[in-house]
Amino acid sequence: MPRRDPELPEGTDHVISGASATGTEGGGALLAQSSGGSGGTGAGSDRLVSQVRDQVSNLRGQAGERVRGFADDGKAKASTLLDDFGGVLGDAAKSVDVRLGEDYGRYAHRAADAVSTFAGKVREKSVDDIVDDARDFVRKSPVVAIGIAAVAGFALMRVVKTGLEDVGARTRGSKRGGEG
Repeated sequence: MPRRDPELPEGTDHVISGASATGTEGGGALLAQSSGGSGGTGAGSDRLVSQVRDQVSNLRGQAGERVRGFADDGKAKASTLLDDFGGVLGDAAKSVDVRLGEDYGRYAHRAADAVSTFAGKVREKSVDDIVDDARDFVRKSPVVAIGIAAVAGFALMRVVKTGLEDVGARTRGSKRGGEG
């Protein structure tokens, strides 16, 4: 076995000429090999750390922009759905006026107005403001926030379960129709 040079890294017996490079050639960051001393990889490792930090910062910025775009799209869709729901409640309030009287219809109109007002507030606020408001609400009323989350989760699971049951019924129906 050849004698190992004490300045080489652990597990290395000799230097292969042309094996070391500097920069980011070929997409990988390589450390610069120094010609002397024990602190030779300091500048190369600093450069590598700097490049990694720059890449992480760049990726974080891109991810933040994409998440913000998705959040803005979701906010727009939610406010549109709330407007539509407010319209449905308004129509239902008119029906309640006719069938049950104006006293009961007044409550339905208030509910429709409240939903429409809430939709307008959602549309006017930025995503950051909505997130801040949600954080403040959770800090002030954690029990209510947990209750709302539980009810929303229950409702979501019921919708998913109903959708899966409908898909299963359609699948069974198409199999029976194909057999006969």
